[in-house]
Amino acid sequence: MITPRFSCSQTAESVIISIYCPSVRASDVEVNVDGNLFSLHINPYFLRLNFTHGLIEDDASSAQYDPSTGYLTVTLTKEIKGQEFRDLDLLAKLLAPRPTVHEPLIEVISSESTAEDPDNLVAQTQNLSLQEREIEEAAKNDWQLFQEVPPAEQPTLRVSAQYGFLDMYTGYFTNVTYTENEVNELGPEAEALTRLQRRQRRIKHEDEKWDEEYYMADFAEDEFIQELILWTHPHLSDNGTFTYTEKENATMLNLPRKEYILTRYQTYSLYLTLATVLFSYAYDARTTQHDPTSESAWTICSLISAFSALDPPPYHTESVNNSPMLEFSSDHISASFVPSYRRSLAFPLYRSFALAEKCREDVANLLLRGRRTVFRCLMETKDILDHHDVYYVYSKIWLDDLCVWTQACASDDALTRLGGLIKNASITKQSIGWELEQLEGVVEQLQAGGQTELDSDDE
Repeated sequence: MITPRFSCSQTAESVIISIYCPSVRASDVEVNVDGNLFSLHINPYFLRLNFTHGLIEDDASSAQYDPSTGYLTVTLTKEIKGQEFRDLDLLAKLLAPRPTVHEPLIEVISSESTAEDPDNLVAQTQNLSLQEREIEEAAKNDWQLFQEVPPAEQPTLRVSAQYGFLDMYTGYFTNVTYTENEVNELGPEAEALTRLQRRQRRIKHEDEKWDEEYYMADFAEDEFIQELILWTHPHLSDNGTFTYTEKENATMLNLPRKEYILTRYQTYSLYLTLATVLFSYAYDARTTQHDPTSESAWTICSLISAFSALDPPPYHTESVNNSPMLEFSSDHISASFVPSYRRSLAFPLYRSFALAEKCREDVANLLLRGRRTVFRCLMETKDILDHHDVYYVYSKIWLDDLCVWTQACASDDALTRLGGLIKNASITKQSIGWELEQLEGVVEQLQAGGQTELDSDDE
């Protein structure tokens, strides 16, 4: 656990504790007050303070989190109003465990000497594991966690990396090692890597996760995958007119109020990123029959390189044109979908090129339905991530803003043109880089020879 930076102040009626805990989920804050003992836990932070006098939680108490600054402000009412709390600036004293009085529980009447070699006792102590030493120290300390005053923030010349929507975010992965984020491919280095380094890491990770035998097995026995391919998304089977539900309306009201000043390149990049987000949405919807599972958040984030590797499109070296009307390049579109295809063949349960092609078709058809349908898909994706204990962070740095931008700035005409180009795009198996045609040829030869015992679960 990390002891966060904090400071304390007081008024005549309350004590105010200001705690720096950036990039956390406010709903996960756990605050407990027991007399003069205050404790707070929000992964990965833990803080326990011992005040000189008692505090209580009542209607006047509050806890407010400001995500823009990363500060949580907790206001607690004094048990005796007007009482002065001394030494609130002595942080080490506040962090020190409260003293305990140990009374003898056993009266020794007589004893026999059982002296041991002092050197042997020293050796036994040194052989204690780190966990055993921590337990021994905790027992001596009335089972209270050891805390140290966090060092003061020092000015540094290190420049943090920017990522997320329009590269507006930073600091969200500083303590990622303390969370169960299985999607993040960059580790804590996400805060320092350049865009080129992230892309190199992504490609390397995809190559490492690629499993030829798994792909061959799913290609050989694809009955269930063919059923998934035949399924029709409900948003594509209606007549295109619908009314947002009360839940969707509530989600819209809770979106941030923002305005964006975009360059032409940023606008272009957002449309392509939107397409890759819809691809992951389409894959999860198709493989779960539009009934999200506990694995849906992982699946969606894993298939979006802008999330898992903080590497959004475009991926092509060709520059964006400067024509008055936003024109999408076929090469850019194909290059933007290659990472989505690769990831759909390397990470999730069902790995099929034909299934990836069907998901791309879903993306095109959703875009052709216009902004309202696309916005509904984004809200469904956001809802899945918002309810996950770890992956909600990607909703904060991407989906919140993407929803606002789609609703307020995206053009139906641009979405229609993009959908048409995606529908006619050609993603070749050679562009994936994993010799898919050769592997499929091997399977077909084995099947022609009567050998059909291939199973993707037998790795």
